[in-house]
Amino acid sequence: MTLPIQQTGACEIITDAKRLTEVAAIMGQQTELAVDLEMDSLHHYREKVCLIQVSTRKESWLIDPLALKDLAPLAASFGNPRILTVMHGADYDIRSLHRDFGIEVSSLFDTMIASRFLGITEFGLAALLKARFGVELNKKYQKADWSKRPLSPEMCAYAMADTAYLLPLYDQIRRELAEKGRLTWLEEECDLVCQARVTEKEGPLFISCKGAGKLKGRSLAVLEELLQLRDRQARELDRPPFKVISADTLLEVAEKRPRSLGELAAIKGMTPGQIHRHGDSILAAIATGLAVPEDELPRFPRQRREEPANGAKERLKRLKQWREQQSAVLGLEPGVVAPNWLLEGIAEINSTSISALNGISGMREWQKRLYGKDLLEEMAIG
Repeated sequence: MTLPIQQTGACEIITDAKRLTEVAAIMGQQTELAVDLEMDSLHHYREKVCLIQVSTRKESWLIDPLALKDLAPLAASFGNPRILTVMHGADYDIRSLHRDFGIEVSSLFDTMIASRFLGITEFGLAALLKARFGVELNKKYQKADWSKRPLSPEMCAYAMADTAYLLPLYDQIRRELAEKGRLTWLEEECDLVCQARVTEKEGPLFISCKGAGKLKGRSLAVLEELLQLRDRQARELDRPPFKVISADTLLEVAEKRPRSLGELAAIKGMTPGQIHRHGDSILAAIATGLAVPEDELPRFPRQRREEPANGAKERLKRLKQWREQQSAVLGLEPGVVAPNWLLEGIAEINSTSISALNGISGMREWQKRLYGKDLLEEMAIG
């Protein structure tokens, strides 16, 4: 296959403000831009955007935010509603652009969401490019530390490949969506993605720890002390917390509460190196958790589930049966047509009025137009 024009030459890495301004001016003249980001979340305590890849129909650039003090020149193009930003799996990239640089994306086409609306089950970028262009992406550097400099030629080539084919992919997928009458679905979803923002986590650390919900008061108190210790160590070492000690290991420590280094060594996943570096601190954290007064022991917050409305379970069963049939007709995964939370909300309202659907938070307009009336008719059965 012939490579896109931007792949045939050496990639240009933008590291100075003057050149960034020139590139931003070129971007501002486009009608669509392919964009991707590389981050360092697997290697540092606080992740950051380390590289921004941009491709037009003719050129590609690697923009280095670690070398540039101000990325403001990019904001005009990304925020221009007349310039379409094409991304694949854009949600976290949108959040990260705003978090690190205050940059907002105004007009988005997400090729991953679009692929799912076409009924494509293997919707990863690598799978799509292989299927449609016979191109195999080298994912060797997918988990690389993108904060390291200089970037090797191989890393540059990897980064460029993620946007080099996005516009040709967009051309195909957009046409297919239009043929199926599903472009408005995508537009609504992408408008919502553009509003995504990173939010700071609040409350105890155990709330975000997978598996913590099975622990009770005393063990939960110990776990919180262990998580706080790990967080301090991770910040000091500038490493992701999971690379200091895994959450599974800390959960077992919180349950078994070892009192000595020997007992700590028997914990699954606890390495000699971790015991050497953190053993005494872990035992101290356990002791602190054990000393929490009984009336101050934490509880894992749980959403109170109200009793289902009369007949809601039966209505939900019928709605899921309807979804299976509708998914087959549309050639889409059931969760794309109507996720469980949506069907549960409809079952609870127990109404045959189309206006009642407006009270279901998160229901899309395209869903209401496509099958809202059918769902309510299904509710009326029986």
